[in-house]
Amino acid sequence: MTTNRKGLLIDLDGTLYHGDTVIEGASAWIQDLQSKQIPYLFVTNNSSRTPQGVADHLTHLGIPASAAQVCTSAMAAAYYIAQQSPASSVYVIGEDGLKQAATEHGLQLTEEQPDYVLQGIDRQFTYEKLTKALRLIAGGAKFILTNPDLQLPSHDGLLPGAGTIGASIVAATGIEPVVIGKPSAILMEYALERLGLPAKDAIVVGDNLLTDIAAGAAAGCVTVLVLSGITTTDNISTHEAKAGVKADIICQDLAEVISALELYSSSH
Repeated sequence: MTTNRKGLLIDLDGTLYHGDTVIEGASAWIQDLQSKQIPYLFVTNNSSRTPQGVADHLTHLGIPASAAQVCTSAMAAAYYIAQQSPASSVYVIGEDGLKQAATEHGLQLTEEQPDYVLQGIDRQFTYEKLTKALRLIAGGAKFILTNPDLQLPSHDGLLPGAGTIGASIVAATGIEPVVIGKPSAILMEYALERLGLPAKDAIVVGDNLLTDIAAGAAAGCVTVLVLSGITTTDNISTHEAKAGVKADIICQDLAEVISALELYSSSH
């Protein structure tokens, strides 16, 4: 029986799976965390899926998950707005995950004179939506961006991410958004509150030094980089220079992550 009260904030794509392919050892690791009652949450920049949708995808891949274990940038963005301005109105440029998060946090969806423009990934983004965002932000609405990812991997190649849409709104308005998702610490701070642990007792595990590790470092967490996704042996030096941070622990694969975490926990 473990007495370790450290918890984990675990990235998804590139860390536990690649698209629809589970990474070797991911399912067994999560099952082991459950059996040892080690606190953990899945933390993702993806704003399109609801927490249940994320959990369903993980379960489909053989990784045990419930909606209660999921933290998305959409949830953190809605929570952020609700904390800043309870029951405020928002114009949402996004998909079901973002709209559901907004309403669940008591925000009012509107297209007329909103307090905020809340933008995530929107695969039905149009010139009309860009025009509306421009006019609303110019009229005083605050601009919130769920996550700054410029590209998304898919089974048939890269797709433009929420950050690409955000960049078009920035270009149109000249206004920079408040960014919620990684590498911002805001998503991590929301996840830490959900986990019920201070940053010093949380370990962030992710495959992207520019987002996962940068966000973990910004929030004050121990960071573990696994070279199974975006950051690789070939580009790690470039990513470290660009992000201005280094991971506390670097692992080649999940097997190394598990060993490193056991070693770290036993020595702290």
